[in-house]
Amino acid sequence: MELAGRKKFASTLDREKSLLLKFCVFATGLSGIVTEYVLSTLASYLIGNSVLQWTIVISLMLFAMGVGSRLSKYITNHLLEFFILTEFVISFLCAVSAGASFLSSIYTVHVGFIIYTFSFTIGLLIGFEIPLITRINSYYEELRTNIASVLEKDYFGALAGGVLFAFFALPHLGLTYTPIALGTINFTVASVLLFRLRRSIPYVRLLYPNFAFVLVSIILLFIYIKPIILYGEQKKYKDTIIFEKQTKYQKIVLTRWKDDIWLYINGNEQFSSFDEEKYHEPLVHPAMSLLGQRNNILVLGGGDGLALREILKYNDVKKVVLVDIDPQMTALAGEHPALTGLNGDSLNNPKVEVIHMDAFKYLSKVKDYYNVIFADLPDPNNMELNLLYSLEFYKLALRQLSRGGVFVTQATSPVYSKKAFLSIMKTMQEAGFTVLPYRNSIPTMGETGWMLGVKPGHITEEGLKSIMEGMAFDTVETRFLNREAMISMVNFGKNVFEEIDRIEINSRINPVLFGYYREGMWDFY
Repeated sequence: MELAGRKKFASTLDREKSLLLKFCVFATGLSGIVTEYVLSTLASYLIGNSVLQWTIVISLMLFAMGVGSRLSKYITNHLLEFFILTEFVISFLCAVSAGASFLSSIYTVHVGFIIYTFSFTIGLLIGFEIPLITRINSYYEELRTNIASVLEKDYFGALAGGVLFAFFALPHLGLTYTPIALGTINFTVASVLLFRLRRSIPYVRLLYPNFAFVLVSIILLFIYIKPIILYGEQKKYKDTIIFEKQTKYQKIVLTRWKDDIWLYINGNEQFSSFDEEKYHEPLVHPAMSLLGQRNNILVLGGGDGLALREILKYNDVKKVVLVDIDPQMTALAGEHPALTGLNGDSLNNPKVEVIHMDAFKYLSKVKDYYNVIFADLPDPNNMELNLLYSLEFYKLALRQLSRGGVFVTQATSPVYSKKAFLSIMKTMQEAGFTVLPYRNSIPTMGETGWMLGVKPGHITEEGLKSIMEGMAFDTVETRFLNREAMISMVNFGKNVFEEIDRIEINSRINPVLFGYYREGMWDFY
């Protein structure tokens, strides 16, 4: 009976150890993959080109895991000690990764090297510890069960991490606290393993200083990470940051210099109150002046409310639907005094209905018809935005226009990114619009272009240009726009359109616009 009891106790203890080890694998899979997602997002924000950054960071991590797995074969003794030590190192690297990357971005243009180093090192350590834990767990489970259960927990942890990152960590903790929370998870699990199995570890005292170091580091990071991130952010901008928030979709930053406000999304300027009228008035008033009826207006993007401000100057407007994917952006524009004063509190106007949805998805599902559709969107500097300048998108917009309706889109720059500008024009023409390009010089943003399109058969491009040149804009109050400005904006110099025959149409299956935009001369901007 006594022998049977001892065996039962040993069996129970073995199952507990095995369960602890598997829980460590689950936690490492979770924290490791989310840290890589954080680094990918951070690289996209600090460097740009989100597709490239995500590809590099994730691929580098997977390659490093292979290298780590190979290195683990050289560990022949003290497997548990090496595993716990590796867990502590992973915890520390996860926790400090974002703060260190932000700080390094202040002092070097090669921040990508820092981010990629973190990605490689964390991937290497994860790859290093999975074979270790498989070998340790072989004492408690047979081979086929052991390998399956260890890998299973790692992959399940990665799935849980992806869900956690997308739906909770990024929108609620942001890039500031998500890495520290991940480091804390890993550290907690490693600590439980250390103290629960300390009698099984010959050199356990050597691990205590590592435990103490990581614990103190995480506590200090929780206390000081906000000032560190804000310091790093402030160094990116010339002016004082008055608001910053990482949302589920983007990083929003508001800055102030004297009496002027700047809005940045993912580090790219969206407007400055110094000269924003030179963008928003040309975006809105030419189209609104063409219309016989202005009952129902659709704005895609434009969550800052400045285009809405111009639209609501027309008393015959009955309804404006604003579709912006990010509720945090519209909440900011509807609540922050710096923006409500600038946009005339347009988000809270009873004529305005705000819908939080992807613009492409909205046009795919909506049944209403609109007199004018404004696409007040950021430049197509990633593949997600590229879709909102595609042939399919413009066909949807054309479908939802009422008779005599007008569509206007921001169209990058005819100077800094001429190929992108021409591709947008050619793509709208292919969708069926009669298109008129125009542009304006905006001091804080450079030369900016738009495309105005009407349904075919109503007017020619020459007739449209003639009408726009004759617009006086004397029925609404404007700060910049008048007839002389409009004449200047619809006329271009030599050689702007000479290569349009060599420009490709942008579509979902042939997303050339993103490449054209990347080729632009943005270094001179």
